Amino acid sequence: MIRAAKFLAKFILWFIGISLALVVIFKFVPPPVTATMIFNGDGITKDWESLSNIDRNLVTAVIAAEDGKYCSHNGFDQEAIEKAIKRNAAGGRIRGGSTISQQTAKNVFLWQGGGYFRKGMEAWFTFLIENIWGKQRIMEVYLNVAETGIGTYGAEAGAQRYFNHSAARLTKTEAARMAAALPQPQKRSVTSPAGFTRRYGNTIAARMGMVRRDGLDACVYD
Repeated sequence: MIRAAKFLAKFILWFIGISLALVVIFKFVPPPVTATMIFNGDGITKDWESLSNIDRNLVTAVIAAEDGKYCSHNGFDQEAIEKAIKRNAAGGRIRGGSTISQQTAKNVFLWQGGGYFRKGMEAWFTFLIENIWGKQRIMEVYLNVAETGIGTYGAEAGAQRYFNHSAARLTKTEAARMAAALPQPQKRSVTSPAGFTRRYGNTIAARMGMVRRDGLDACVYD
């Protein structure tokens, strides 16, 4: 028992040290590759761009679509988590209450899929990036590693794929359509959206005005 306890203590210390080191490194250096990129098997097309080279319309759109409390929470939206727990307890398809910070932590450091172990690690990395990276860096990394299409990652590669121009000049409609496809980029069409995706894109475009008006994206540009 003593030997097992020592091993566990060493493992925990090593994990904390390595995870801290990675988070500090990626505060300044773009993550070179993620587990999602490696295991999807669809090739990797990506082009890292600084936040200053990504149109604010896309920042506003992803906040409108994914995380309206992005600038006010500490990485976790308690209300969304509680709602997800109630929905999941009722049965049916498991749904999450993940924030952009949690999605970034998962995309960069972990793997896709559920499970309490991965969710626990996700919470740890979310805590670290919120306190070490800050909101601007989290958004910058998110918009560069998020899957925007089959084998396509990040805002720049997505903009080039769908609109044949840089992510530095996305219209409101283009940004809303990219944000609408983000949860399921391999199934939802950006250039010719129909049905739910089209309606959802229109909803996001309408919300964008509220996000900008109420300063819900202000922390990204302080």
